[in-house]
Amino acid sequence: MEIQLYRRVALAKDLPEYNLQKDDIAVVVEQLPPTEESQGEPGYALEVSNALGETLDVVIVPESAVKPLTETEVLHARTMEKS
Repeated sequence: MEIQLYRRVALAKDLPEYNLQKDDIAVVVEQLPPTEESQGEPGYALEVSNALGETLDVVIVPESAVKPLTETEVLHARTMEKS
């Protein structure tokens, strides 16, 4: 499943190393090719922003860690613990 650049996605799993949770929203800013380090799985660079649109971080994740948004989903806000 290839997700186009600048599309919003939801995380498919918790990423505690980035203080991110499943279903947090991010934007795809780069598609990454499979590598040996990723065991052949392609990936994405994601821009994570707060509710005001300010960038919090850019993270690298495998393709299996993201899922496209659907028309039946509703966005939700949560308070992010400072790391």
